[in-house]
Amino acid sequence: MRVALFGTSADPPTAGHQAVINWLSECYDRVAVWAADNPFKSHQTPLEHRVAMLQLLIANKNPSWQNVRLEQDLSSLRTLETVEKAKLRWGNDAELTLVIGSDLLTQLPRWYRFEDLLQQVQLLVIPRPGYAIDELSLEKVRMLGAKIEIANFTGPEVSSTEYRNNGDRKALAPPVFAYIHRQHLYK
Repeated sequence: MRVALFGTSADPPTAGHQAVINWLSECYDRVAVWAADNPFKSHQTPLEHRVAMLQLLIANKNPSWQNVRLEQDLSSLRTLETVEKAKLRWGNDAELTLVIGSDLLTQLPRWYRFEDLLQQVQLLVIPRPGYAIDELSLEKVRMLGAKIEIANFTGPEVSSTEYRNNGDRKALAPPVFAYIHRQHLYK
């Protein structure tokens, strides 16, 4: 079984997240999604709100998303711990692919026990508009032993940061926008 592990800040989850999840659902047997607290980012919204919004995004799914699940219990500050939880859930025979945005490529070598992580997962880099794939960082990660692939996919030009800065409601699924409005988030 091929499992895509997609942890995201989801601050808030956008049409870009939705497009990535849709693409992953067509390429993997199972897509595990969760809201993460990235220690390298500052989050504007508490985790419980980001989880609720991600759940709404997934519940608003298209019919082909039968293999997509919110797996919030996989979330950990350390990705290696997430992978250990995933191995317990799906067994050692599962082929685990860690999905990251191209904006995280330069951070990877600073992750906790990164070389140990590389022994347990493949990496899939999703190109993000505005974040060119840094070839030097890519080569550095490969030299550390990464099995890395660049997704043949580019999401829409929307981002959580762009929404937080400009409030473009077209960047969000209607249920997520409604939740933000009800909870008075991102004022």
